[in-house]
Amino acid sequence: EVQLVESGGGFVQAGGSLRLSCAASGFTFDDYTIGWLRQAPGKEREGVSCIKNSDGSTYYADSVKGRFTISSDNAQNTVYLQMNSLKPEDTAVYYCATLGPPYYPGSYYLLPGSYDYWGQGTQVTVSS
Repeated sequence: EVQLVESGGGFVQAGGSLRLSCAASGFTFDDYTIGWLRQAPGKEREGVSCIKNSDGSTYYADSVKGRFTISSDNAQNTVYLQMNSLKPEDTAVYYCATLGPPYYPGSYYLLPGSYDYWGQGTQVTVSS
């Protein structure tokens, strides 16, 4: 059974940092792509970043480039999202999701509909 468990969300002031974790199990971690997506109140879910564990390549939405960093610990089957210089508009529920091969261009993984499995989400709130 595929399981994704997010943690690390919380409340932070603008300009602060948080690190989210996504602990994965139930699939061959090295073969899968893990994405972070978010949904703000009243808005559609959107892709934030992804990492292809097969080759380590990463991809970011323009809104978070230079501020967020995705990384993967393949030994721990865990993906991290380091979020720096947080802004109030980053406030959302953050989800990790996963999709196995075949592989697609990075932009594909920013589409919420691309994913097969989802975690339960973790709330991030950034105050101004």
